[in-house]
Amino acid sequence: MDLFANIAMGMGVAIQPVNLAFCFIGTVLGTLIGVLPGIGPTATMALLLPLTFGLPTEAAIIMLAGIYYGAQYGGSTTAILLNLPGEMSSVVTTLEGHQMAKQGRAGSALAIAALGSLFGGSVATLVLAAFSPLMTLVALSFQAADYFALILFGLLMSVVLAHGSVIKSIAMVVAGVALGVIGVDINTGQFRFTFGMMELAEGIDFVPLAMGLFGVAEILRNLENRGGASATVIALSRLWPTRDDVRRSWPAVMRGTGLGSLLGVLPGGGATLASFASYSLEKKVAAEPDRFGAGAVEGVAGPESANNAAAQTSFVPLLTLGLPTNAVMALLVGAFIIQGVQPGPMMLMQQPALYWGLIASMWIGNLMLVIINLPLIGLWVKLLRVRYDYLFLAILLFCAIGAYSLSNSGFDVLVTVLFGGIGYLFMKIGCEPAPLLLGFVLGPMLEENLRRALMLSRGSLMTFVERPISLTILIVLAATLLMLALPSMRKKREATFVEEEA
Repeated sequence: MDLFANIAMGMGVAIQPVNLAFCFIGTVLGTLIGVLPGIGPTATMALLLPLTFGLPTEAAIIMLAGIYYGAQYGGSTTAILLNLPGEMSSVVTTLEGHQMAKQGRAGSALAIAALGSLFGGSVATLVLAAFSPLMTLVALSFQAADYFALILFGLLMSVVLAHGSVIKSIAMVVAGVALGVIGVDINTGQFRFTFGMMELAEGIDFVPLAMGLFGVAEILRNLENRGGASATVIALSRLWPTRDDVRRSWPAVMRGTGLGSLLGVLPGGGATLASFASYSLEKKVAAEPDRFGAGAVEGVAGPESANNAAAQTSFVPLLTLGLPTNAVMALLVGAFIIQGVQPGPMMLMQQPALYWGLIASMWIGNLMLVIINLPLIGLWVKLLRVRYDYLFLAILLFCAIGAYSLSNSGFDVLVTVLFGGIGYLFMKIGCEPAPLLLGFVLGPMLEENLRRALMLSRGSLMTFVERPISLTILIVLAATLLMLALPSMRKKREATFVEEEA
């Protein structure tokens, strides 16, 4: 009964007019940036962080969450109609969805994608509502040594699940941790990595770093690639799946929802990993695997359900443990902190309205997305004809205003520009900035819990193996790294990366 009472309380928060309005704004923006290739929810949320200063806490978080899971819907539209994924998690949808469109089944593919996403997102939100209080109770039993092991596990798993070179991903995490500890050490009062610059005494602000790494860097990359050929839009006929499509799709939707709900919780996981894993699973269990690559509807239904389910369950570690599993969740940590809220096990007790209001808003947002996406497909596709030359100057100006407004300092604008250049350089040399952002957010927490654990144990490192929770986490981490070191696992990981890039 407590669950239903909590959901009812959350619905009371979510249906407040201001929260409904910002839920709608978030889902529309999410759909828009999912449709427009090259922007993505991470860059968009980084650009919008300064705006959340003046918003009510519930409205700000609900809007940002809507952008994230809304992007999973929007990316499927251009993936199916234009063979152009607007979001990374929609890359898989192009494989079967565009083939269906070329066969005159675009409407069926779009409807299956939208309905599968609705089902996956709704079920995963129910999982979030049912299990997050239990995980919160577990989290309350954690001590400093356990948190240190868990944060270390999250950082290294972000390396394991990242694309490309493991060495580069490790370097990004280490760089993020180093950036996170810049400033005055609160325990000793010593200046660290400030190089005599008093502006760095309080450390690097999260918002300029995020806007630079993801917003400005994405603008530079898009300007470099703006000369590409335009895609051909495929016309729509009927916008409803056939009986055969429904029969083939519903088992894939169920499998994708379950797989996505599980993978979304993993550190370093998320919508992209879930969509690729779901597509691989559908090919393996298919009675006619030869249909894949020629417009198999299961290849649309499974991944689209999986990526939206994973987008919802990625909130579980954030809300219950205060630990982000991917770059988008790291941005949400920044949004929570801006609003004066610390996500974690105490949030359920101290901020129940925000906690359950956010969860309830996900059901409302997923329903809004189906209503927004299907009737307005023609409008979303027309937006692709807007020249990027007209957009990037306004986005850059918005970045500068947002960075300056943090503390009325031009230094933050310079930091944004600097990390924009650094983020662009990372893209050119094949380094993902997401592990760096996770390292930046989790680095100070890692250091704080390491110090606290050593103080409580009087300097003994045995505390990390004497605690059952930390010992279990470290054993799992060691086993994962051992598996990754095996030659067969390395080859499989590299093959998967090449397939995603293709």
